[in-house]
Amino acid sequence: MAGSEPSPGTLALMLQGTGSDVGKSVLAAGLCRAYPRRGLRVQPFKPQNMSNNAAVTIEGGEIGRAQALQGRAANQPLSVHMNPVLLKPQSETGAQVVVQGRVEGTAEARDYHDLKPKLLHRVLESFGILATDADLVVVEGAGSPAEVNLRPGDIANMGFAEAADLSVVLIADVERGGAIAGIVGTLALLSAGERARIRGYVINKFRGDPALFEDAIEIIKSHSGLDCFGIVPFFEAARRLPKEDAMSLDSGREDPDKGAAVKIAVPRLSRIANFDDLDPLAAEPKVTVEVIDPGEPIPGDANAVVIPGSKSTLADLGVIRDQGWDVDIAAHRRRGGLVVGLCGGYQILGHRIADPDGIEGPPSEAEGLGLLDVETVIAGDKALNERSGAEIESGESVKGYEMHIGDTSGPGLDRPWLTLEDGCGEGARSTDGRVMGTYLHGIFAADGFRHAFLGRICQGEFEGVAYEAMIEKTLDALAAHLEEHLDLDALLAAAGPVKAAKLTATG
Repeated sequence: MAGSEPSPGTLALMLQGTGSDVGKSVLAAGLCRAYPRRGLRVQPFKPQNMSNNAAVTIEGGEIGRAQALQGRAANQPLSVHMNPVLLKPQSETGAQVVVQGRVEGTAEARDYHDLKPKLLHRVLESFGILATDADLVVVEGAGSPAEVNLRPGDIANMGFAEAADLSVVLIADVERGGAIAGIVGTLALLSAGERARIRGYVINKFRGDPALFEDAIEIIKSHSGLDCFGIVPFFEAARRLPKEDAMSLDSGREDPDKGAAVKIAVPRLSRIANFDDLDPLAAEPKVTVEVIDPGEPIPGDANAVVIPGSKSTLADLGVIRDQGWDVDIAAHRRRGGLVVGLCGGYQILGHRIADPDGIEGPPSEAEGLGLLDVETVIAGDKALNERSGAEIESGESVKGYEMHIGDTSGPGLDRPWLTLEDGCGEGARSTDGRVMGTYLHGIFAADGFRHAFLGRICQGEFEGVAYEAMIEKTLDALAAHLEEHLDLDALLAAAGPVKAAKLTATG
C-alpha cells in the first residue's frame, strides 16, 4: 500500500457492541462484502483483538481470524494493518502481544493495561495505511465501550474512536435479552463527548416478527435520541463462516449423533488455537466433529482423533494426561483408528517436548504421547509462512500456512505426510500410516485432499461439499441479508471522513 495520507473522501465507521458476542464481526464481514458490491473499496480494521485463532498475511505477519474473514469479504489481500494489536492468551492472566504482525513479548493483564497507551501511535499508523487504499474503512471494536473501568488507555473502543475522530454505531444482540437496557445503559455510562460520536444502533440476531420491536424502538428513542439503522434477523448460515472465539466450538456439539458416516473427536485443549482447521470437516454433512470437554472420555466409536493447535503446548499436553485422554487415544489407535496432530497437536504426538527458554510458559519439558518418532524443542523465531504442496499418499493438493515456534526432529521425518512446493517433506507419519502430524494449518480446506482423507476412513469414494465455494456463497448471502434489513445508505451517510491530522500520536 503506497502513500501515507488517506485518499480524499475516505470514510470510516466503527461498530461497537453493547456487550461481547453481539455479532460485530459477522456484521462487519457482511458490510465488507455489501459495500464493494456497490463499487466501494473497503478495508476492515480492528485496533485490538484477543484470539488464538489467527491468519497469516501478505507481509508474513499474523492477524485475528475475524479480520482475515473480513478482508476476504472485501476482496482485499490480508495485511497486518487490519489488526495491529493481537493478544494471544497463554494463561489465565497473561498473553502473547503481537504488534503489526510480529510477536513483541508477553504481558500479564495488569502490565498490558499500562502498555496500551504506548501502542496507540502504531494503531493509528496502521489505520492510516489502510485508509490510503479505501473509500470506506469498517472498524470493529472489542467487547463493549460500557466497560468504563477499562477506559483509561483504551485503544479498542472509544479510546480509539476519539483518537481517530470516528463515528460509531452501537450493535445490540436481541437474542440474549436486554437490548433496550444495553443501548440506553451504554449511553448512560459514556462521557458527553463519547455519546456525541454515536450515530445510531443496529438490533442484531432477531427472531420472529420485527414489528414486535417497534414499541422498543420508540422507547430507545425517547431515552437516548438515537435512531435505528435496522433490525437484522438471525442469519443461520453464519455458522458456516470461520469463527474466532473458542466458545463457537460448542456449536459442533449440538447434534453429535446425526447419523454421519464419519465421527471425528477433538479434545478441547485449554489453549486451543487455530481451531478453524476443523471447520471444513464440520461442514461435511456426512461428518460429525465432536468436541470433547474435560471430564468426558474420547468416544470409542470415533473414526479419527484430531489434536488441534495450542498456544501453550506443554500445558495442553498436561491437560490431555490429566483427563486420561492419552489412555483413550492409545486405545483408539490400537483399535485401528486414525490420530491426526495439527501444529501443537503434532508436537504432542512426538516422544518429547522441551521449552528450555520458557517461551510458552515456565521452562520445562515432558514426554509426549510417543505416537510419532519425533521430538520438539520450542525455540527460535515464529514461522509465519503460506505454503502449498500435496499429500504423498493421495497426491491431492493442499494449501495452508505455518504459524508455530519449535524445531521438530527425529526419524519420523523420513516418513513425511506431505510434500511442499519446494520438494521438501512436511510432517510425519507412523510406519502403519494410522498416525500423522503436520505444522500446516488450513489443509482440510482443500476439497480433494479432505475427500481423499475421509474416503480412506469410509473405505470408498467420499463425495462432499466444495468448502471454499460455500464460504463465498455464504458471504454473498450475508451481504444480501444486510442489504434487505439494514439501511446501508444511512449507515454510509453516518460514516465520517478520515482525517490525516488525527492519525498521529506520540509513542
